[in-house]
Amino acid sequence: MSPIFRRRTARLPEERLVTLIRKPGCHLCDDAQSVIEKVCGDLGVPWERKSIDEDPQLHDQYWEQIPVVLVDGEQHTFWRVNEDRLRKALTD
Repeated sequence: MSPIFRRRTARLPEERLVTLIRKPGCHLCDDAQSVIEKVCGDLGVPWERKSIDEDPQLHDQYWEQIPVVLVDGEQHTFWRVNEDRLRKALTD
């Protein structure tokens, strides 16, 4: 039997993107942003903020889960952001 190897393509930090989907006046959003700023700053990963108040599609999709964090366009987490889990997602 030949071993099965999982092929993983390493991505450079600047090729990654973290997106914080938030709304104004949300204290959980502020907490999430602090974690994202720290982790992305440490790793050199770009990040962006989007508001559900400015995008009806984001509002319809995520309004019950705010804040939502996407990593490379895929939902990573919502409500609370765990620093270690985000760091692992960006370095694996």
